[in-house]
Amino acid sequence: MSGREVLLSGKWRTAWVFAALLVVASALFPLHTTTARASWCADVDVVVARGTGEPGWLGNVVGDPLFGMLQDRLPVSVSAYSVAYPADHSFNLGAGSADLVGHLSYQAGACPGQRFVLVGYSQGAAVVHAALGTGAVNWYPGRVQLPGDLGGRVAAVLLFGDPMRAIGWGVPGEYAWRAGNWCTGGDPICGGGVNVASHVSYGDSFVAAANFAADRI
Repeated sequence: MSGREVLLSGKWRTAWVFAALLVVASALFPLHTTTARASWCADVDVVVARGTGEPGWLGNVVGDPLFGMLQDRLPVSVSAYSVAYPADHSFNLGAGSADLVGHLSYQAGACPGQRFVLVGYSQGAAVVHAALGTGAVNWYPGRVQLPGDLGGRVAAVLLFGDPMRAIGWGVPGEYAWRAGNWCTGGDPICGGGVNVASHVSYGDSFVAAANFAADRI
């Protein structure tokens, strides 16, 4: 068997595990679409990729309540943006990463001093991984990677219920010190647990996440 065949086999094995995890997660929500909103020139723009079928603007499980916490905890002005991608069973990480990178590129030009906090929940965490270049998903069709100059403006990465964690992957090394990853005990998506309800129980993590981001602003 050639090296290429081994590599492809590994990729598809990862894809199958990833898809299986996200199918479990998607059962918790009806499919839902959202309209992304542009942000103004706040000091920090919080860019959120929501979970599969998750309702709400930024996502009512993580993004919406976490943004409120960040507004209270960050010592600067804060705006928010919801990554525009299907967040459905197509697992279109390419579309998500393209919109995330496109938004950061636009904001970087329009707001030269602005920094970013990236937030991903469940499938949205995989979108963030794709944009940052995590190896497990860097082969996804249509994936767009954040260039280094923009990567330097990412102050913090906050991930919740992250399916990449379940298969042993973290963000690339240059982002590691800026990345926090929360997995509720029993969550089958990020930790291999058996309590499906744990995947929608992240409220206890938001204070720690907001403080983590504040320490890096």
